[in-house]
Amino acid sequence: MIRFFIIYVLLAAVLLVPCAGNCAEVLKVKFLTTVNSDDKEKPVQLLDPLGVTCNDNLLIVADTGNGRLVRYTLAEREVKGGTEIKIPELVYPVRVQMNSKGDIYVFDGKNRRIVQLNSAGAFVANFDLRGVPAPATIVPRSFKIDSNNNLYLLDIFGERVVMADATGNYVKQYPFPKPYGFISDLAVNENGDIFLLDSVNASIFVVKKNESNFVPLVKDLKEYLNFAANITTDYRGVIYLTDQNGAAVVAFGQDGTLLGRQLSLGWKNGQLFYPSQISVTKSGIICIADRGNSRVQLFELLK
Repeated sequence: MIRFFIIYVLLAAVLLVPCAGNCAEVLKVKFLTTVNSDDKEKPVQLLDPLGVTCNDNLLIVADTGNGRLVRYTLAEREVKGGTEIKIPELVYPVRVQMNSKGDIYVFDGKNRRIVQLNSAGAFVANFDLRGVPAPATIVPRSFKIDSNNNLYLLDIFGERVVMADATGNYVKQYPFPKPYGFISDLAVNENGDIFLLDSVNASIFVVKKNESNFVPLVKDLKEYLNFAANITTDYRGVIYLTDQNGAAVVAFGQDGTLLGRQLSLGWKNGQLFYPSQISVTKSGIICIADRGNSRVQLFELLK
């Protein structure tokens, strides 16, 4: 009963999104497949997955409700396997990223730390930052890794993005723009530009590489979605948001131009319910942590 009430409320919110008449539908996607369990003899179902990352060969799911990762292979747009990665150093995985070597980095939302694993899923270390300027206290919310394996940490206590190299040495920091509501996520494109998502004030900020201050890119996301909490970019620089309350994916160009809105609320294949992290491969596969449906869904970008 509660589930249907939530769906009713979210559906009402979706119908209020004033996007239909304004969307230049450059963004087109095609449903590929759904992943909802591991490959054990007695499969364990995914539970409230909050995180996902993928490249052209691998799919890693942060199976949050089960306190583990699940590792799949990608081949010709098909998902295979489903190996459990469960280690005592990782309690509540909520964000996951891979670097260029396939090493896995996970943000543990309970312990507020980033855990580093090798490509096989074995624990390497807790990723510690060194040489970061004051304040000494760091409260991470999210993180991203760029193509050079630099790590960008969203520090909501210090109101900044901290950039570190692959070994954890401090490189640079970027203060949050003022004023802001709540910075919930960040993204880094191939050029090294950093994007911040302000979920409360429904806006996107950007700081270009070799610059120091964030400036507005999209000032009113409410024209296009209900509530976004996750942001990423693809190799072309296209910006993707998951509309958490509106059960959709919304895309913008590097200049903030709307490229389209796709998908809808539901529990059938190709529909979303409370989507979370999103990841896009270079071959054009979109992987979405479909949290409310306890699954991950894969879509293909249509050109």
